[in-house]
Amino acid sequence: MPRQVDHQERRHRIARAVWRLAARGGLESVTLRQVATEAGVPPRQLQYYFGAREHLLLGALEILNADAERRAAERMDELGADPSPRALVRAVLLELLPLDDARREAQVVHAAYFVRFLTDPGLAASVRDSPPALEELVASLLRHGQDLGHTSDAMNPEAEAAFLVAGAQGLQPPVLLGQCEPARAVELIDLQLNRLFP
Repeated sequence: MPRQVDHQERRHRIARAVWRLAARGGLESVTLRQVATEAGVPPRQLQYYFGAREHLLLGALEILNADAERRAAERMDELGADPSPRALVRAVLLELLPLDDARREAQVVHAAYFVRFLTDPGLAASVRDSPPALEELVASLLRHGQDLGHTSDAMNPEAEAAFLVAGAQGLQPPVLLGQCEPARAVELIDLQLNRLFP
């Protein structure tokens, strides 16, 4: 009887190979042959699962983001049955900081993609019109905090969400470079949350 192929696992294996190559040296010179060698699969499998190189890069990024969202949801579940809006906002923002190996690798890979998007208008166009999902999530949590009376009715949830997400993302490079201790980055996040949730 022929062996059952786990297509999802194979796509993940190929995507993880892209991430490792991106984390080691960026995406500029990554070739299909390098990805196939890194993943331990024949080059034709890359085309079967992803198609052209650009589709491979975007597909690997989608898988990376889906994995990060899954891990974030698991961490949010650890907060208990009925976490406060502040605790949920904090959990979302801390996912953006390189506080463990998985988040650190994800952010290094995202940085490699960012550089690639700056130099490749075609790839950049494919993500430019994506909705700001994180900002929308944080804004909805802030509105929920307003509904519960945990934060001021005068607060602008959309503006604050944009500021919080941008601030957390802005802390990534100094933490990755060792210019800012992770504990200090968490402290800065908490200072902003204390301002919003007195």
